[in-house]
Amino acid sequence: MRIAVIGGGISGLVAAYRLRQRLGNSVDIVVLEQSGRIGGVLHTGELAGEPVDLGAEAFVGRRPEVLELMSELGLDGQLVRPAGKRPLIWAQGSAHPLPGRTLMGIPPDAESLRGLVDEATLAQVAAEAERSMDWAPGSDVDVQTLVGERFGRQVVERSVDPLLGGVYAGTSASIGIRAALPTLAEALDAGASSLTEAVRAAMPAPSSAPVFGGLRDGYGALLAALSEASAARFITTTAGTRVARGLKGWVVDPLGAVDAVVIATPAPVAARLLHYVAPEAAEAAAGIELSSSALVAMALPHETPLPDNSGILVATGEPLRAKAFTLSSRKWPHLAERDVALVRASFGRLGDDKPLSWTDDELIAAAITDLTTVTGIPITPLEAVVQRWPGGLPQYAPGHTDRIATLESALAPLDGLAVAGAYLHGVGVPACVASGTAAADRIATALASHIN
Repeated sequence: MRIAVIGGGISGLVAAYRLRQRLGNSVDIVVLEQSGRIGGVLHTGELAGEPVDLGAEAFVGRRPEVLELMSELGLDGQLVRPAGKRPLIWAQGSAHPLPGRTLMGIPPDAESLRGLVDEATLAQVAAEAERSMDWAPGSDVDVQTLVGERFGRQVVERSVDPLLGGVYAGTSASIGIRAALPTLAEALDAGASSLTEAVRAAMPAPSSAPVFGGLRDGYGALLAALSEASAARFITTTAGTRVARGLKGWVVDPLGAVDAVVIATPAPVAARLLHYVAPEAAEAAAGIELSSSALVAMALPHETPLPDNSGILVATGEPLRAKAFTLSSRKWPHLAERDVALVRASFGRLGDDKPLSWTDDELIAAAITDLTTVTGIPITPLEAVVQRWPGGLPQYAPGHTDRIATLESALAPLDGLAVAGAYLHGVGVPACVASGTAAADRIATALASHIN
């Protein structure tokens, strides 16, 4: 029995690993990956002679999926936690503390924004609860429209956009409330009389548990352990180009006949592969936009007097090219032990992929100039490395949950075919792990009766 997994990112690798667990050693699991390496947008490179993540560097530690996976794979010793420092927001030409307790930058009260927005905006936020709320249960709208109308443009640009931009490489205009902030949508559906009331109801309970986790040697350690444990055959620099019904199962070009298929690719690729076998699902996937970004990782002299913060987020409309900086040596205690200070500069968001066309030298120069501006200190990297991510992140636009429900409903009758990926139920690594697991469960259930 042979199973094809199209796409060697984290979702595909988890699907392959879970299929091995569920179906045993007799099954031939083949992973097709069009690039020259596995991991997708998770990639651990090298800087100053040591590993550094050039894609995602952390995961939400309050979800169990990655922690459980690391434990299964014997990687408990790799778990690291951030130092607990807060980021800054660069707005109106100066640095401000990130507002304390918000829902992805949406404040529960005016006082949390004091110093970041002007007095007129503070007054608008404070008075918002007195205005009637026009919300139809089940409806959806982009975050910018809702928050801007209720709280004002400055809240959107200086508090919400910087945080959403870090998650989706987009802006609040490209992200829908229902998919990105489901607890807020639920509070509004339940009849909250104002946005202020809805935010308070949607806020998670206070917790002392660390919000994030990471891997001491980078995500490469997890990718290597997953690939080994899956015992799959990996065929890189080879794209899956067609999925069709076969006489007894499926046909995947260029692999040939298989008993089942997991499509673990970005949404546009999934749309092309599903075009003939599930046209309604393909149409739904094709409607999901992708954003592009670039990252510059810099090794600075260890004594560089960087701010004692985890990072610096840049408000919308600032005359800077970078959208955020991660002060990695301040954020992660294990990185503070290195001989250099590590900083990551991020560029690009939906609708602005120009930085991807810049040369490496131009991106590095922009990172140096902008970091000098926001820190007020001269920046002289000892070494720098550039990583581009074209089409790296899906945008959860208004209507996304309905779109995914349509896609999954269209696939439901097709035994032996499953999808996985960041465009389905969350862009974070834990959500991708859950997606790969769900795809493997679907395939294993369909095939279990055929396994001796």
